[in-house]
Amino acid sequence: MTAAYDALILVSFGGPEGPADVMPFLRNVARGRNIPENRLAAVAEHYQHFGGVSPINGQCRQLLAALRPVLDEAGITLPLYWGNRNWHPMLADTLRQMRDDGVRRALAFVTSPFGSYSSCGQYLDDIAAARAEVGPGAPEIDKIRHYHDHPGYIEPHAEAVRSALAQLSDVEHVRLVFTAHSVPLTMEQKSGPEGGRYTAMLRETASLVAEAAAPGLTWDLVWQSRSGPPHVPWLEPDINDHLATLPAAGVQGVVVSPIGFISDHLEVVWDLDTEAAQTARDLGLRYVRAATPGTDPRFVAMIRDLIRERLDPSVPRARLGTLPVWDTCPAGCCGRRSDGP
Repeated sequence: MTAAYDALILVSFGGPEGPADVMPFLRNVARGRNIPENRLAAVAEHYQHFGGVSPINGQCRQLLAALRPVLDEAGITLPLYWGNRNWHPMLADTLRQMRDDGVRRALAFVTSPFGSYSSCGQYLDDIAAARAEVGPGAPEIDKIRHYHDHPGYIEPHAEAVRSALAQLSDVEHVRLVFTAHSVPLTMEQKSGPEGGRYTAMLRETASLVAEAAAPGLTWDLVWQSRSGPPHVPWLEPDINDHLATLPAAGVQGVVVSPIGFISDHLEVVWDLDTEAAQTARDLGLRYVRAATPGTDPRFVAMIRDLIRERLDPSVPRARLGTLPVWDTCPAGCCGRRSDGP
């Protein structure tokens, strides 16, 4: 089952693992993005609130540990590697190690299910840049397709929503609110070959989760975690602004489901568990945040199945939605700087 590839690499965003890492990490993230210095300082305080440690690196380690026995049981013996875009282990360092280990072609599982420049295209550009840095012998990397509508992604989110709603069983008027990371409108207009792919995929995910968890319950898709200059328009409304509109509509409680995230990143534990939760308290709203998939066995099995379908084209693709997905992005997709794999 592994003849076409000789490794799997987990590619993630990366995060600081101590107070001294925070600003160097944020400067890596902000490189070329014209993010105001005061915004970086504000975000740094969010990390320092948690001891300067982002949850994301630990979550990547947990995911790799959960994945290894699942792959072994399926007879998929690919060695596992891990590289980040913005903090150690850095992609170029990992690719260099892979080259030295004799890896020539690897599959990449990216910790974002969706299509836009920041959630897909930039990962591909950073992989290309890391390969160029490594130079001759750098392994070829093929990214696994988007999985926003895979049962292994939808079902854990839906179960988490059901569990959250159960905590508000005594509340008469409850609203379900889905969130994802906001992006600039210009980026959204370039997402996918015809634009608008990021929002369309998130709406499909939200619809599938809502139908599985709470058919008939009113839901909204809103945004969080914007980081650009104030004069640049981003996807709206922000979660906090949206919460402020709900009491006037008779809403008494809200379940927030962060469908844009596979695990409890800092954007979840700060922007939702801290800021949005406080906004809800100030408004007198009951507030419950639904869990993310993390290392849910269904999510881990999904990764195995995505690998299987790439290794063997005869394996059916498990999908619940109808939006197109592909193994190789079209040239220029999502405003990419390069068209390489």
